[in-house]
Amino acid sequence: MLETLSQGFKNARNRFRGVAELSDENIAGALAEVRTSLLEADVDLGIVREFLAKVSERCKGEIVRLEAGRKSGQKLRVTPGDHFTKACYEELVALMGAGAPFEPAKGRTRVLMMLGLQGTGKTSTCAKLARNLKKQGEKPLLVAADVRRPAAREQLRVLGEKVGVEVFTREGDDAPAICAEAVAYARANRFDTVILDTAGRLQIDDELMVELEQISARTRPEHTTLVCDAMMGREGVNVARGFAARIPLDGLILTKLDGDSRGGAALAIRAATGVPVRFVTVGEAIDKLEAFRPEGLAQRILGMGDVVGLMQDFEEVVDVEVAEKDAERMLRGQFTLEDFLTQLRTLQKMGSLGDLLAKIPGMSEMMPEGASVDPKELRRIEAMITSMTPAERKRPELLNSSRQNRVARGSGTKVTDLVGLLQRFAQMRQMMSQLGGGGIGGGLLSKIPGVGRMFGGGGGGAGQLPAGFDPSALAGLPGMGGMLGNRKAQRAQKAMAQREKRKAQKAHKKRGKKR
Repeated sequence: MLETLSQGFKNARNRFRGVAELSDENIAGALAEVRTSLLEADVDLGIVREFLAKVSERCKGEIVRLEAGRKSGQKLRVTPGDHFTKACYEELVALMGAGAPFEPAKGRTRVLMMLGLQGTGKTSTCAKLARNLKKQGEKPLLVAADVRRPAAREQLRVLGEKVGVEVFTREGDDAPAICAEAVAYARANRFDTVILDTAGRLQIDDELMVELEQISARTRPEHTTLVCDAMMGREGVNVARGFAARIPLDGLILTKLDGDSRGGAALAIRAATGVPVRFVTVGEAIDKLEAFRPEGLAQRILGMGDVVGLMQDFEEVVDVEVAEKDAERMLRGQFTLEDFLTQLRTLQKMGSLGDLLAKIPGMSEMMPEGASVDPKELRRIEAMITSMTPAERKRPELLNSSRQNRVARGSGTKVTDLVGLLQRFAQMRQMMSQLGGGGIGGGLLSKIPGVGRMFGGGGGGAGQLPAGFDPSALAGLPGMGGMLGNRKAQRAQKAMAQREKRKAQKAHKKRGKKR
Protein backbone atom coordinates (compact mmCIF):
# COMPACT_ATOMS: atom_id res chain seq x y z
CA MET A 1 0.00 0.00 0.00
CA LEU A 2 1.41 3.38 -1.10
CA GLU A 3 4.83 1.79 -1.72
CA THR A 4 5.76 4.21 -4.50
CA LEU A 5 5.24 7.28 -2.32
CA SER A 6 6.83 5.72 0.76
CA GLN A 7 9.96 4.73 -1.13
CA GLY A 8 10.31 8.21 -2.64
CA PHE A 9 10.14 9.95 0.73
CA LYS A 10 12.49 7.34 2.23
CA ASN A 11 15.04 8.04 -0.53
CA ALA A 12 14.68 11.78 0.13
CA ARG A 13 15.24 11.31 3.86
CA ASN A 14 18.32 9.15 3.20
CA ARG A 15 19.94 12.09 1.41
CA PHE A 16 20.31 13.80 4.80
CA ARG A 17 22.37 11.00 6.33
CA GLY A 18 25.67 12.40 7.54
CA VAL A 19 24.49 15.95 6.79
CA ALA A 20 25.12 18.43 9.59
CA GLU A 21 22.68 21.13 8.51
CA LEU A 22 19.95 22.03 6.05
CA SER A 23 21.05 23.83 2.91
CA ASP A 24 19.49 24.85 -0.40
CA GLU A 25 21.55 22.17 -2.11
CA ASN A 26 20.54 19.17 0.01
CA ILE A 27 16.91 20.35 0.13
CA ALA A 28 16.85 20.49 -3.68
CA GLY A 29 18.29 16.96 -3.93
CA ALA A 30 15.72 15.55 -1.50
CA LEU A 31 12.84 17.32 -3.27
CA ALA A 32 13.98 15.79 -6.58
CA GLU A 33 13.42 12.33 -5.04
CA VAL A 34 9.98 13.38 -3.79
CA ARG A 35 9.08 14.83 -7.20
CA THR A 36 9.93 11.56 -8.94
CA SER A 37 7.81 9.49 -6.55
CA LEU A 38 4.83 11.84 -6.80
CA LEU A 39 4.88 11.71 -10.59
CA GLU A 40 5.26 7.91 -10.53
CA ALA A 41 2.25 7.83 -8.18
CA ASP A 42 0.25 9.54 -10.95
CA VAL A 43 -0.20 12.87 -9.14
CA ASP A 44 -1.04 15.81 -11.40
CA LEU A 45 2.04 17.87 -12.33
CA GLY A 46 0.48 21.15 -11.16
CA ILE A 47 -0.25 19.69 -7.72
CA VAL A 48 3.29 18.27 -7.53
CA ARG A 49 4.86 21.64 -8.27
CA GLU A 50 2.68 23.41 -5.70
CA PHE A 51 3.45 20.79 -3.03
CA LEU A 52 7.22 20.94 -3.62
CA ALA A 53 7.22 24.73 -3.52
CA LYS A 54 5.49 24.72 -0.13
CA VAL A 55 7.83 22.09 1.33
CA SER A 56 10.83 24.05 0.05
CA GLU A 57 9.48 27.23 1.62
CA ARG A 58 9.01 25.49 4.99
CA CYS A 59 12.52 24.02 4.88
CA LYS A 60 14.13 27.37 4.06
CA GLY A 61 12.20 28.89 6.94
CA GLU A 62 13.75 26.20 9.15
CA ILE A 63 17.24 27.24 7.93
CA VAL A 64 16.62 30.82 9.09
CA ARG A 65 15.23 29.63 12.43
CA LEU A 66 18.14 27.22 13.04
CA GLU A 67 20.74 29.88 12.27
CA ALA A 68 19.05 32.22 14.74
CA GLY A 69 19.09 29.43 17.34
CA ARG A 70 22.83 28.82 16.90
CA LYS A 71 23.62 32.50 17.38
CA SER A 72 21.68 32.51 20.65
CA GLY A 73 23.64 29.49 21.88
CA GLN A 74 20.80 26.94 21.71
CA LYS A 75 21.70 23.23 21.47
CA LEU A 76 20.19 21.67 18.36
CA ARG A 77 19.03 18.11 18.96
CA VAL A 78 16.95 17.61 15.80
CA THR A 79 18.63 16.36 12.63
CA PRO A 80 18.21 18.01 9.20
CA GLY A 81 16.37 14.87 8.07
CA ASP A 82 13.87 15.32 10.89
CA HIS A 83 13.24 18.93 9.88
CA PHE A 84 12.67 17.86 6.27
CA THR A 85 10.30 15.07 7.34
CA LYS A 86 8.34 17.47 9.53
CA ALA A 87 7.90 19.90 6.61
CA CYS A 88 6.75 17.05 4.32
CA TYR A 89 4.31 15.76 6.95
CA GLU A 90 2.66 19.13 7.48
CA GLU A 91 2.28 19.73 3.74
CA LEU A 92 0.98 16.20 3.09
CA VAL A 93 -1.73 16.70 5.72
CA ALA A 94 -2.61 20.09 4.24
CA LEU A 95 -2.73 18.60 0.71
CA MET A 96 -5.09 15.77 1.68
CA GLY A 97 -7.31 18.07 3.75
CA ALA A 98 -9.14 17.30 6.97
CA GLY A 99 -11.29 14.18 7.24
CA ALA A 100 -15.06 14.68 7.13
CA PRO A 101 -16.95 11.75 8.70
CA PHE A 102 -20.74 11.90 8.80
CA GLU A 103 -22.25 13.61 11.82
CA PRO A 104 -24.72 11.43 13.80
CA ALA A 105 -28.37 11.68 12.77
CA LYS A 106 -30.26 13.90 15.21
CA GLY A 107 -33.89 12.84 15.44
CA ARG A 108 -34.49 12.99 11.70
CA THR A 109 -34.29 10.73 8.66
CA ARG A 110 -31.38 11.78 6.51
CA VAL A 111 -30.63 10.60 2.98
CA LEU A 112 -27.16 9.59 1.77
CA MET A 113 -26.87 9.30 -2.00
CA MET A 114 -23.99 7.09 -3.18
CA LEU A 115 -22.61 7.53 -6.70
CA GLY A 116 -19.86 5.84 -8.68
CA LEU A 117 -18.80 3.95 -11.77
CA GLN A 118 -19.22 0.19 -12.06
CA GLY A 119 -16.41 -1.80 -10.52
CA THR A 120 -15.48 0.74 -7.86
CA GLY A 121 -17.04 -1.31 -5.05
CA LYS A 122 -19.98 1.06 -4.55
CA THR A 123 -22.55 -1.56 -3.50
CA SER A 124 -20.27 -3.29 -0.98
CA THR A 125 -19.22 0.14 0.34
CA CYS A 126 -22.90 0.97 0.97
CA ALA A 127 -23.16 -2.17 3.11
CA LYS A 128 -19.92 -1.35 4.96
CA LEU A 129 -21.20 2.15 5.69
CA ALA A 130 -24.53 0.76 6.93
CA ARG A 131 -22.62 -1.56 9.28
CA ASN A 132 -20.63 1.36 10.68
CA LEU A 133 -23.75 3.44 11.26
CA LYS A 134 -25.47 0.50 12.97
CA LYS A 135 -22.50 0.07 15.30
CA GLN A 136 -22.88 3.74 16.24
CA GLY A 137 -26.47 3.07 17.35
CA GLU A 138 -28.30 4.26 14.24
CA LYS A 139 -31.03 2.46 12.30
CA PRO A 140 -30.00 2.55 8.62
CA LEU A 141 -31.96 1.45 5.55
CA LEU A 142 -30.24 0.26 2.37
CA VAL A 143 -32.05 1.03 -0.90
CA ALA A 144 -31.40 -1.03 -4.04
CA ALA A 145 -31.66 1.75 -6.63
CA ASP A 146 -29.34 0.17 -9.21
CA VAL A 147 -31.91 -1.08 -11.72
CA ARG A 148 -29.40 -1.40 -14.57
CA ARG A 149 -26.85 -3.96 -13.43
CA PRO A 150 -28.02 -7.59 -13.32
CA ALA A 151 -28.08 -9.07 -9.81
CA ALA A 152 -27.29 -5.68 -8.20
CA ARG A 153 -30.43 -5.90 -6.03
CA GLU A 154 -29.64 -9.47 -5.01
CA GLN A 155 -26.06 -8.50 -4.11
CA LEU A 156 -27.27 -5.71 -1.85
CA ARG A 157 -29.87 -8.00 -0.27
CA VAL A 158 -27.19 -10.59 0.60
CA LEU A 159 -24.89 -7.90 2.00
CA GLY A 160 -27.76 -6.42 3.99
CA GLU A 161 -28.43 -9.79 5.61
CA LYS A 162 -24.74 -10.12 6.41
CA VAL A 163 -24.61 -6.81 8.32
CA GLY A 164 -28.12 -7.11 9.76
CA VAL A 165 -29.58 -4.10 7.95
CA GLU A 166 -32.95 -3.98 6.14
CA VAL A 167 -32.83 -3.59 2.35
CA PHE A 168 -35.61 -1.79 0.47
CA THR A 169 -36.25 -3.26 -3.01
CA ARG A 170 -38.96 -2.81 -5.64
CA GLU A 171 -39.46 -4.30 -9.09
CA GLY A 172 -39.31 -2.03 -12.11
CA ASP A 173 -36.72 0.24 -13.68
CA ASP A 174 -37.83 3.66 -12.44
CA ALA A 175 -34.97 4.40 -10.04
CA PRO A 176 -36.14 7.93 -9.02
CA ALA A 177 -39.59 6.57 -8.06
CA ILE A 178 -38.06 3.68 -6.09
CA CYS A 179 -35.81 6.07 -4.16
CA ALA A 180 -38.69 8.46 -3.39
CA GLU A 181 -40.82 5.57 -2.13
CA ALA A 182 -37.92 4.29 0.00
CA VAL A 183 -37.45 7.68 1.66
CA ALA A 184 -41.17 7.86 2.48
CA TYR A 185 -41.03 4.33 3.90
CA ALA A 186 -37.98 5.19 6.02
CA ARG A 187 -39.63 8.28 7.50
CA ALA A 188 -42.80 6.36 8.29
CA ASN A 189 -40.81 3.64 10.05
CA ARG A 190 -38.37 5.97 11.85
CA PHE A 191 -35.14 4.98 10.17
CA ASP A 192 -32.24 7.29 10.94
CA THR A 193 -30.39 7.05 7.64
CA VAL A 194 -31.33 6.05 4.09
CA ILE A 195 -28.43 4.89 1.90
CA LEU A 196 -29.27 5.03 -1.82
CA ASP A 197 -27.19 2.59 -3.88
CA THR A 198 -27.60 4.21 -7.28
CA ALA A 199 -26.71 2.74 -10.68
CA GLY A 200 -23.20 2.94 -12.07
CA ARG A 201 -21.82 2.90 -15.60
CA LEU A 202 -18.56 1.84 -17.21
CA GLN A 203 -18.09 5.52 -18.00
CA ILE A 204 -19.85 8.81 -17.35
CA ASP A 205 -22.70 9.40 -19.82
CA ASP A 206 -25.61 11.82 -20.08
CA GLU A 207 -28.26 9.14 -19.38
CA LEU A 208 -26.60 8.27 -16.07
CA MET A 209 -26.32 11.91 -15.03
CA VAL A 210 -29.95 12.67 -15.87
CA GLU A 211 -31.10 9.73 -13.73
CA LEU A 212 -28.91 10.85 -10.81
CA GLU A 213 -30.19 14.43 -11.10
CA GLN A 214 -33.79 13.14 -10.97
CA ILE A 215 -33.05 11.01 -7.87
CA SER A 216 -31.38 13.99 -6.20
CA ALA A 217 -34.35 16.25 -6.99
CA ARG A 218 -36.95 13.77 -5.62
CA THR A 219 -35.08 12.67 -2.45
CA ARG A 220 -33.13 15.85 -1.56
CA PRO A 221 -30.14 14.00 -0.04
CA GLU A 222 -28.33 15.54 2.89
CA HIS A 223 -25.06 14.08 1.62
CA THR A 224 -24.05 13.11 -1.92
CA THR A 225 -20.95 10.92 -1.84
CA LEU A 226 -18.87 9.61 -4.73
CA VAL A 227 -17.28 6.16 -4.40
CA CYS A 228 -13.98 6.23 -6.29
CA ASP A 229 -11.44 3.47 -6.97
CA ALA A 230 -8.07 4.56 -5.51
CA MET A 231 -6.24 2.32 -7.98
CA MET A 232 -7.43 4.45 -10.92
CA GLY A 233 -4.91 7.16 -10.06
CA ARG A 234 -5.28 10.36 -12.07
CA GLU A 235 -8.21 8.86 -14.01
CA GLY A 236 -10.07 8.58 -10.70
CA VAL A 237 -9.50 12.30 -10.16
CA ASN A 238 -10.93 12.98 -13.63
CA VAL A 239 -13.99 10.85 -12.85
CA ALA A 240 -14.58 12.82 -9.64
CA ARG A 241 -14.37 16.07 -11.59
CA GLY A 242 -16.87 14.74 -14.13
CA PHE A 243 -19.44 13.86 -11.47
CA ALA A 244 -18.88 17.12 -9.59
CA ALA A 245 -19.62 19.09 -12.77
CA ARG A 246 -23.20 17.75 -12.83
CA ILE A 247 -24.00 16.66 -9.26
CA PRO A 248 -23.05 18.74 -6.19
CA LEU A 249 -20.74 16.36 -4.27
CA ASP A 250 -19.89 16.90 -0.61
CA GLY A 251 -17.78 13.84 0.07
CA LEU A 252 -15.67 11.02 -1.37
CA ILE A 253 -15.00 7.42 -0.38
CA LEU A 254 -11.79 5.87 -1.74
CA THR A 255 -11.98 2.10 -2.20
CA LYS A 256 -9.23 -0.52 -2.65
CA LEU A 257 -6.65 1.68 -0.93
CA ASP A 258 -4.93 -1.47 0.35
CA GLY A 259 -4.21 -2.49 -3.25
CA ASP A 260 -2.98 0.93 -4.37
CA SER A 261 0.82 0.79 -4.56
CA ARG A 262 1.05 4.31 -6.02
CA GLY A 263 -1.29 6.38 -3.83
CA GLY A 264 -1.75 9.30 -6.22
CA ALA A 265 -5.54 9.45 -5.91
CA ALA A 266 -5.49 9.41 -2.09
CA LEU A 267 -2.96 12.21 -2.08
CA ALA A 268 -4.35 14.55 -4.71
CA ILE A 269 -8.09 14.00 -5.13
CA ARG A 270 -9.03 16.57 -2.47
CA ALA A 271 -6.73 19.20 -3.96
CA ALA A 272 -7.98 18.48 -7.49
CA THR A 273 -11.72 18.50 -6.73
CA GLY A 274 -12.13 20.50 -3.52
CA VAL A 275 -14.28 17.63 -2.17
CA PRO A 276 -13.18 16.05 1.16
CA VAL A 277 -12.49 12.33 1.54
CA ARG A 278 -14.80 10.85 4.19
CA PHE A 279 -13.80 7.17 4.28
CA VAL A 280 -11.39 4.68 2.75
CA THR A 281 -11.76 0.92 2.33
CA VAL A 282 -8.69 -1.20 3.06
CA GLY A 283 -9.89 -4.70 2.25
CA GLU A 284 -12.79 -6.72 0.92
CA ALA A 285 -14.10 -7.76 4.34
CA ILE A 286 -17.31 -6.08 5.45
CA ASP A 287 -15.56 -4.35 8.38
CA LYS A 288 -12.79 -2.77 6.30
CA LEU A 289 -14.17 0.76 6.11
CA GLU A 290 -12.16 3.41 7.98
CA ALA A 291 -12.73 7.09 8.58
CA PHE A 292 -10.18 9.00 6.51
CA ARG A 293 -7.40 10.35 8.71
CA PRO A 294 -4.89 12.39 6.67
CA GLU A 295 -2.51 12.54 9.65
CA GLY A 296 -2.32 8.74 9.85
CA LEU A 297 -1.91 8.34 6.09
CA ALA A 298 0.85 10.97 5.99
CA GLN A 299 2.64 9.23 8.87
CA ARG A 300 2.53 5.91 7.03
CA ILE A 301 3.78 7.44 3.79
CA LEU A 302 6.73 8.91 5.70
CA GLY A 303 7.47 5.64 7.52
CA MET A 304 6.41 7.06 10.90
CA GLY A 305 3.72 4.43 11.53
CA ASP A 306 0.16 5.11 12.62
CA VAL A 307 -0.36 4.21 16.27
CA VAL A 308 -3.92 5.59 16.36
CA GLY A 309 -4.92 3.47 13.37
CA LEU A 310 -3.16 0.45 14.89
CA MET A 311 -5.08 0.80 18.14
CA GLN A 312 -8.36 1.14 16.24
CA ASP A 313 -7.57 -2.13 14.44
CA PHE A 314 -6.91 -3.87 17.77
CA GLU A 315 -10.07 -2.52 19.38
CA GLU A 316 -12.12 -3.74 16.42
CA VAL A 317 -11.23 -7.40 16.98
CA VAL A 318 -9.88 -7.68 20.54
CA ASP A 319 -11.94 -8.01 23.73
CA VAL A 320 -10.02 -5.89 26.25
CA GLU A 321 -10.83 -8.05 29.30
CA VAL A 322 -9.90 -11.28 27.53
CA ALA A 323 -6.73 -9.65 26.20
CA GLU A 324 -5.73 -8.61 29.73
CA LYS A 325 -6.05 -12.17 31.08
CA ASP A 326 -4.24 -13.69 28.07
CA ALA A 327 -1.44 -11.13 28.25
CA GLU A 328 -0.93 -11.74 31.99
CA ARG A 329 -0.55 -15.48 31.39
CA MET A 330 1.81 -14.95 28.44
CA LEU A 331 4.06 -12.57 30.35
CA ARG A 332 4.27 -15.11 33.20
CA GLY A 333 5.70 -17.59 30.68
CA GLN A 334 2.43 -19.54 30.35
CA PHE A 335 2.35 -19.09 26.57
CA THR A 336 1.04 -22.12 24.65
CA LEU A 337 0.54 -22.97 21.00
CA GLU A 338 -3.18 -22.54 21.70
CA ASP A 339 -2.49 -18.90 22.58
CA PHE A 340 -0.27 -18.60 19.52
CA LEU A 341 -3.11 -19.87 17.31
CA THR A 342 -5.54 -17.39 18.89
CA GLN A 343 -3.13 -14.52 18.23
CA LEU A 344 -2.64 -15.72 14.67
CA ARG A 345 -6.38 -15.73 13.99
CA THR A 346 -6.70 -12.28 15.57
CA LEU A 347 -4.05 -10.96 13.19
CA GLN A 348 -5.88 -12.49 10.24
CA LYS A 349 -9.09 -10.73 11.31
CA MET A 350 -7.23 -7.43 11.37
CA GLY A 351 -6.48 -7.76 7.66
CA SER A 352 -3.19 -7.62 5.79
CA LEU A 353 -0.21 -8.24 8.08
CA GLY A 354 1.95 -6.05 5.86
CA ASP A 355 -0.54 -3.21 6.30
CA LEU A 356 -0.56 -3.83 10.05
CA LEU A 357 3.24 -3.75 10.31
CA ALA A 358 3.33 -0.49 8.36
CA LYS A 359 1.36 1.10 11.21
CA ILE A 360 4.03 0.23 13.79
CA PRO A 361 6.43 3.18 14.21
CA GLY A 362 9.91 2.33 12.96
CA MET A 363 8.94 -1.02 11.43
CA SER A 364 9.31 0.31 7.88
CA GLU A 365 12.97 1.08 8.64
CA MET A 366 13.55 -2.47 9.95
CA MET A 367 11.99 -4.11 6.91
CA PRO A 368 14.48 -4.94 4.14
CA GLU A 369 13.74 -3.24 0.83
CA GLY A 370 11.28 -5.31 -1.20
CA ALA A 371 10.35 -7.49 1.80
CA SER A 372 6.76 -8.65 1.99
CA VAL A 373 4.57 -10.78 4.19
CA ASP A 374 3.38 -14.02 2.62
CA PRO A 375 -0.19 -14.81 3.77
CA LYS A 376 0.40 -18.46 2.80
CA GLU A 377 2.91 -18.70 5.65
CA LEU A 378 0.17 -17.80 8.13
CA ARG A 379 -2.10 -20.52 6.71
CA ARG A 380 0.72 -23.09 6.88
CA ILE A 381 1.37 -22.24 10.54
CA GLU A 382 -2.33 -22.52 11.34
CA ALA A 383 -2.52 -25.89 9.55
CA MET A 384 0.39 -27.26 11.59
CA ILE A 385 -1.05 -26.12 14.93
CA THR A 386 -4.59 -27.35 14.19
CA SER A 387 -3.14 -30.77 13.25
CA MET A 388 -1.90 -31.17 16.84
CA THR A 389 -3.93 -32.56 19.71
CA PRO A 390 -5.04 -30.15 22.49
CA ALA A 391 -2.44 -31.72 24.78
CA GLU A 392 0.34 -31.16 22.23
CA ARG A 393 -0.63 -27.52 21.82
CA LYS A 394 -0.35 -27.00 25.58
CA ARG A 395 2.86 -29.02 25.92
CA PRO A 396 4.90 -28.89 22.68
CA GLU A 397 7.61 -31.02 24.33
CA LEU A 398 5.28 -34.02 23.79
CA LEU A 399 5.96 -33.80 20.05
CA ASN A 400 8.47 -36.63 19.54
CA SER A 401 9.53 -37.74 16.07
CA SER A 402 6.52 -39.99 15.43
CA ARG A 403 4.10 -37.24 16.49
CA GLN A 404 5.99 -34.73 14.37
CA ASN A 405 5.59 -37.00 11.34
CA ARG A 406 1.86 -37.29 12.04
CA VAL A 407 1.40 -33.51 12.34
CA ALA A 408 3.45 -32.89 9.18
CA ARG A 409 1.34 -35.38 7.20
CA GLY A 410 -1.90 -33.95 8.56
CA SER A 411 -0.95 -30.36 7.70
CA GLY A 412 0.64 -31.09 4.33
CA THR A 413 4.02 -29.72 5.45
CA LYS A 414 7.51 -31.07 6.11
CA VAL A 415 8.91 -32.14 9.46
CA THR A 416 11.62 -29.48 9.08
CA ASP A 417 8.88 -26.84 8.79
CA LEU A 418 7.32 -28.06 12.02
CA VAL A 419 10.65 -28.17 13.85
CA GLY A 420 11.36 -24.61 12.70
CA LEU A 421 7.97 -23.48 13.99
CA LEU A 422 8.57 -25.11 17.37
CA GLN A 423 11.99 -23.45 17.66
CA ARG A 424 10.58 -20.03 16.84
CA PHE A 425 7.75 -20.64 19.30
CA ALA A 426 10.26 -21.47 22.05
CA GLN A 427 12.05 -18.20 21.31
CA MET A 428 8.76 -16.33 21.43
CA ARG A 429 7.90 -17.88 24.78
CA GLN A 430 11.29 -16.77 26.09
CA MET A 431 10.67 -13.27 24.74
CA MET A 432 7.26 -13.09 26.42
CA SER A 433 8.75 -14.12 29.76
CA GLN A 434 11.45 -11.45 29.47
CA LEU A 435 8.93 -8.81 28.51
CA GLY A 436 6.99 -9.63 31.62
CA GLY A 437 9.98 -8.44 33.65
CA GLY A 438 10.24 -5.04 31.97
CA GLY A 439 12.20 -4.52 28.78
CA ILE A 440 10.09 -2.93 26.07
CA GLY A 441 6.91 -3.28 28.11
CA GLY A 442 6.86 0.44 28.75
CA GLY A 443 6.91 1.09 25.00
CA LEU A 444 4.63 -0.09 22.22
CA LEU A 445 3.18 -3.08 24.08
CA SER A 446 1.85 -0.78 26.78
CA LYS A 447 -0.39 0.85 24.16
CA ILE A 448 -2.06 -2.40 23.11
CA PRO A 449 -5.52 -2.80 24.72
CA GLY A 450 -5.31 -5.13 27.69
CA VAL A 451 -1.54 -4.83 28.12
CA GLY A 452 -1.02 -1.21 29.16
CA ARG A 453 -2.45 -1.60 32.67
CA MET A 454 0.11 -4.24 33.56
CA PHE A 455 3.09 -1.92 33.11
CA GLY A 456 3.52 0.68 35.79
CA GLY A 457 5.69 2.99 33.75
CA GLY A 458 8.89 1.06 34.51
CA GLY A 459 11.18 -0.67 32.09
CA GLY A 460 13.03 0.62 29.10
CA GLY A 461 11.73 2.71 26.28
CA ALA A 462 10.38 1.41 22.99
CA GLY A 463 13.04 -0.42 21.05
CA GLN A 464 15.10 -1.32 24.17
CA LEU A 465 15.39 -5.10 24.34
CA PRO A 466 15.82 -7.04 27.60
CA ALA A 467 19.36 -8.07 28.50
CA GLY A 468 20.32 -11.33 26.81
CA PHE A 469 17.31 -11.22 24.51
CA ASP A 470 17.86 -12.90 21.13
CA PRO A 471 16.58 -10.56 18.36
CA SER A 472 16.00 -13.60 16.14
CA ALA A 473 12.99 -14.35 18.36
CA LEU A 474 11.16 -11.69 16.39
CA ALA A 475 11.14 -14.17 13.51
CA GLY A 476 8.66 -16.22 15.52
CA LEU A 477 5.95 -13.63 15.04
CA PRO A 478 3.31 -14.97 12.60
CA GLY A 479 4.43 -14.37 9.03
CA MET A 480 7.66 -12.66 10.12
CA GLY A 481 9.98 -15.64 9.77
CA GLY A 482 12.72 -14.79 7.32
CA MET A 483 11.42 -11.25 6.79
CA LEU A 484 13.62 -9.50 9.33
CA GLY A 485 16.67 -11.62 8.56
CA ASN A 486 18.72 -12.25 5.44
CA ARG A 487 19.07 -15.41 3.40
CA LYS A 488 22.13 -16.50 5.33
CA ALA A 489 20.14 -16.43 8.58
CA GLN A 490 17.33 -18.40 6.94
CA ARG A 491 19.80 -21.08 5.73
CA ALA A 492 21.27 -21.32 9.23
CA GLN A 493 17.80 -21.76 10.70
CA LYS A 494 17.04 -24.49 8.16
CA ALA A 495 20.30 -26.29 8.94
CA MET A 496 19.47 -26.13 12.66
CA ALA A 497 16.06 -27.66 11.98
CA GLN A 498 17.67 -30.50 10.00
CA ARG A 499 20.13 -31.22 12.83
CA GLU A 500 17.25 -31.36 15.31
CA LYS A 501 15.44 -33.78 13.03
CA ARG A 502 18.49 -36.09 12.79
CA LYS A 503 18.86 -36.04 16.59
CA ALA A 504 15.20 -36.98 17.02
CA GLN A 505 15.55 -39.83 14.50
CA LYS A 506 18.67 -41.20 16.26
CA ALA A 507 16.91 -41.07 19.62
CA HIS A 508 13.94 -42.89 18.15
CA LYS A 509 16.21 -45.66 16.75
CA LYS A 510 17.95 -46.09 20.12
CA ARG A 511 14.61 -46.52 21.86
CA GLY A 512 13.65 -49.11 19.24
CA LYS A 513 16.86 -51.14 19.81
CA LYS A 514 16.34 -51.13 23.60
CA ARG A 515 12.89 -52.62 23.10
